[in-house]
Amino acid sequence: MTDALLTITDLEAAINYWRARSPSQGDELRLCAEASALAKPYALMIVQGATRIAPEQLSEKARVAFEAWRAATGA
Repeated sequence: MTDALLTITDLEAAINYWRARSPSQGDELRLCAEASALAKPYALMIVQGATRIAPEQLSEKARVAFEAWRAATGA
């Protein structure tokens, strides 16, 4: 992963990518593991009014999901 800051728009796009690949499941509409991992920092960014986040602030699962989205989409 690069040292460049990740934007909230990129996190949202990555979440939507994973939701399209693996739609919510069950009566509770549970997110897939990748979307769930990315949703946590995304929600914190919204609450804090942040528009960018450093890659090292993501959990390992979120980093892996984000990098897989980036590799799949060329983003």
